[in-house]
Amino acid sequence: MVQKYHSPVRIYKHPFEMVMAAYERRFPTCPMIPIFLGSDITEEEKSEDGAIHIITRRCRLNLDAPYILKRISGVEHLIFIQRNSYNWRQRTLKIEAWNESFNSRVHVLEGCTYTVHPDNSSWTCFEQTASLEIKSFFGFESTVEKLAVKQYAASLKKSNESQNNLSAVSSASPMNKLASSSVQEKEGAVGGPQEADEGTLVDEDYIKNFLGDLTPIQESKLITLREWLSETHKGKMPHDAHLLRFLRARDFNTEKAHEMITASLAWRKQHQVDKILKNWEPPDMLQKYFPGSWHYHDRDGRPLFIMRLGQLDVKGLLKAFGEEGILRYVLTINEEGLRRTEEATRKYGKPISSWTCVADCEGLSMRHLWRPGIKALLRMIEVVEANYPETMGRLLIVRAPRVFPVIWTFVSPFIDENTRKKFLIYGGKNYMEAGGLPDYVEPSYIPEFLGGDNYCEIPDGGIIPKSFYRSAEEIYSPDELPLCSETVYKLSILQKGVPHEVLVHVTEAQQVLTWDFDVLRGDVTFAVLFSKRPLTVLKEVNHAITSHHPAQGVSNTIVFDKSMVCGVNYNFVEQPLVCKAGESMQGSHICQAAGWYVLQWKYYQSVPSMNRDQKVSHHNKVAKVIYYQEVLASDDFRGSMSSLQSCQSGFSSLSISTTSSKHSQSSSHSSSQISR
Repeated sequence: MVQKYHSPVRIYKHPFEMVMAAYERRFPTCPMIPIFLGSDITEEEKSEDGAIHIITRRCRLNLDAPYILKRISGVEHLIFIQRNSYNWRQRTLKIEAWNESFNSRVHVLEGCTYTVHPDNSSWTCFEQTASLEIKSFFGFESTVEKLAVKQYAASLKKSNESQNNLSAVSSASPMNKLASSSVQEKEGAVGGPQEADEGTLVDEDYIKNFLGDLTPIQESKLITLREWLSETHKGKMPHDAHLLRFLRARDFNTEKAHEMITASLAWRKQHQVDKILKNWEPPDMLQKYFPGSWHYHDRDGRPLFIMRLGQLDVKGLLKAFGEEGILRYVLTINEEGLRRTEEATRKYGKPISSWTCVADCEGLSMRHLWRPGIKALLRMIEVVEANYPETMGRLLIVRAPRVFPVIWTFVSPFIDENTRKKFLIYGGKNYMEAGGLPDYVEPSYIPEFLGGDNYCEIPDGGIIPKSFYRSAEEIYSPDELPLCSETVYKLSILQKGVPHEVLVHVTEAQQVLTWDFDVLRGDVTFAVLFSKRPLTVLKEVNHAITSHHPAQGVSNTIVFDKSMVCGVNYNFVEQPLVCKAGESMQGSHICQAAGWYVLQWKYYQSVPSMNRDQKVSHHNKVAKVIYYQEVLASDDFRGSMSSLQSCQSGFSSLSISTTSSKHSQSSSHSSSQISR
């Protein structure tokens, strides 16, 4: 494998001639560069006017390697050939160097250029490239490769420091002016686009001021990724800070980082994420019931986000605004976070590429362990991890209740390991003690509900009224490209004589059939039926669009016809239960046999208690249900979200109404929960 290196642009704030005078002081030896043991000129040629000067040297370099490698190789130092090509007319120096020692086993090629700064003729630019290929080395190929990369990185740092020192020593005129870096902060949209041709030359000072301390190899990886991306991604380019996040997320593996960021850029373009802060306005009620907000900064200058996690009504948010709406809101938070990190970098004069989050878990309970909500949360985590890596600088979880370890057990495997290391969890009230929240956030910025001194205008959140619940067709716009590949709930509209039946094929005994549904309008009956004989969907009933219930794309499926007889063609395993408008049902059934199971919802009309003159409104003739179902393996069900929810009641509320002992025996394996 060939290891490659590409340096950023290093700027010496001295004229080209002064830098060259400093450079020549390293020959034949220089005490400031102890690795350079000496050199001899082997070839030299000049043009007639002296503008072109080419010198070839045979250089000896100290071999800083383990004793065993020196014994095996039989050498104490390495021989390199270096060819320097000066062009005094154009004020450039090009250097080529390659190894003479072990050239049949190891191939090293280095290239360096000194040029005049394009915007300041009194400054000099320096760039460096190198490649290393270990062909064979007495069985120590991997060791030699790692050692060579490590030593090369160290020598780069020493060489740069020595060049700066030599330039300072050679400075004998007032030409060395103190000035700000010529490389200014790159401008662009949130998330980082800039013109592709602006980002190929990255200044060393720019890296230090806006990206942070990087090793020479990390700098090289950044330059390599930028050049690679500029070839494959035409037009706008991400900021270097954004590129660096993807490199860190992939441990500076350029190939993996390139794959990750190209997928992210395609996703951003497809969904117009760069413009989401300008083009998408979150609904007022979503902002009111989402208990989180940006709030000043932490002690390190990172933007601070406060989240009252225990006040989050996950179920209500999903049913009122849909997974798409919540995810878009989460994306606006992340985009705003990127904007705030750029602003903080400018404000504090140091690289700030991530933010801090304080999650208040007071109020977190078993009601948050709701399987559809957790699944939606995990999909959102997946989207954020893929497109906003390394943006979480620190997550402080305070007032964690006893149920938190259970939630953490389910969620943590889906969070990147590097991100998990940034989590600090505090239970009880010890978060305000030494080592707690005040160590990371100034007390004057800690909200009053956490025991601080600051009044924080964060929405209270809380339970969303069911009057805000909407159907999928009302939530999702047909003109909007969905960010999620799937939705949590499906909608069914029930009228008298038009049930909705969901056919589920259970392939193995002991699998668990789970369900979750809400009655949004009218009353319904719900039951679960079973047949060992194969069943199919007999017909599909499409609902017409009316002024009373626009149901475009909503259809009911029907499995049983009137000729089928209970006890002959099918049996009830969960007897019909009347569910009133506004009720939420969650339940599960352990399937004792493989076969075809049917979840059945029917419109239920109670006997009206009204005068003869009163009329039944249209709304009472229609029922609306949103539902979700899933089949789990028995092992997966144990300890799952569904079992945690349904274990609230010892036996199924459905089985209570069972009249047949046979049905009771079957239904005793299921469990349900009604929340009003």
